[in-house]
Amino acid sequence: MTGLGEGAVARAESLVRVFHVPADRFACFESVAADTMPRGPRTLLDHSSHMTLAMERFHGGPVGLVVVARRDCEDGRYAREILLTDPVGRVVLVGIVRINLAQLPKATADAIRSESTPLGRILLAAGLHCDVNDVQLLQLEAGPEFAAVVGKPADTKTFARVASIGLDGATIIELLEIVAPGTA
Repeated sequence: MTGLGEGAVARAESLVRVFHVPADRFACFESVAADTMPRGPRTLLDHSSHMTLAMERFHGGPVGLVVVARRDCEDGRYAREILLTDPVGRVVLVGIVRINLAQLPKATADAIRSESTPLGRILLAAGLHCDVNDVQLLQLEAGPEFAAVVGKPADTKTFARVASIGLDGATIIELLEIVAPGTA
């Protein structure tokens, strides 16, 4: 399920550059093996299920969604930078996703654009059989832009994953999911 290599770093930086140029102002990434990660972050990241479900299980209740930024990309995809919050409102995840909304049913695409519900919950409620694929794990060192989002010093380290979500054999979503420092 997980892999090492520069591909993971390149995938993360590509997503970061949608909102942050240069990417290293947001964070510097390096690939890591699952067995080198602390148990908490590994539990949250090293799986092939939706992050919404993993966060809700870990934090004992529903997570909230805050959309930090959004944009329609030149290639027609929709991208957004988000925060997931735990049941008491603490930021537990920072994410960037790029979605080909044209490959989804209109009602699902509209629900995603409404920006009121976490992506995983929307996909599951729609009954779509979406596979989380190509999971690769990363460690990152926060740059000033990420540090400002999570309220930590710029050299803070945490863990992340890049993955894709497919539907009917086609990749429709690319994602970067970063465990907020101190979450796990």
